Amino acid sequence: MITLNSVSIEKAGRHILKDVSVELGERRIGIIGRNGSGKSTFARLLNGLEKPTKGAVRFAGSDEPKDLRRNVGFVFQNPDNQIVYPIVSEDLEFGLKNLKLPEDERQARIDAALNRFGIAHLAERFTHELSGGEKQLVALAGVLVMRPKLIVFDEPTTLLDLWNAKAVKAAIDALDEHVVLVTHDLDLLKDFDRVILIEEGGIAADADPGTVIARYRGGSA
Repeated sequence: MITLNSVSIEKAGRHILKDVSVELGERRIGIIGRNGSGKSTFARLLNGLEKPTKGAVRFAGSDEPKDLRRNVGFVFQNPDNQIVYPIVSEDLEFGLKNLKLPEDERQARIDAALNRFGIAHLAERFTHELSGGEKQLVALAGVLVMRPKLIVFDEPTTLLDLWNAKAVKAAIDALDEHVVLVTHDLDLLKDFDRVILIEEGGIAADADPGTVIARYRGGSA
């Protein structure tokens, strides 16, 4: 679905990622690595939030940024970084208005996204009154109304307590869309199709979860 061809990102004379080539097609892919390894930068490449200094990122063969943005959604670690409007329903409608969809279709998409996670009762709530878990589900619903084919998550449970982290994990597990998940919570990845370990701006391991996680834990010991 997404292909990176010899991608590098350099900032202030430092390589964040260096000559990364990989194809991402599985339904569930995990990304792990130490802080500063380049894994979040890697994730942000996948929907155009980061631009490569060298190389190309392609979605279904296209390297047009608009195709990445249209087909790949992104959920931030902190939902406050992507929730824009003070009322939940208004926030979900924001992106849909940019698509110039008719009002009835906008409302149908909003209702479907909120019902999908059992949070329809939050539609008219102020976003600043929500719990961390509720905010993360609203942020995810805001991505889903745009109907992406793939959703990238950048450490979505890091700021949550155990109960809310479980709720977000359940929501991710239930998604039909393809998922790329950056996380330090290795338990989230045990049933994934594939895990990629990023070290020093490159891919150090790429295999099934058990193999890659064992290598990562061994290297961290």
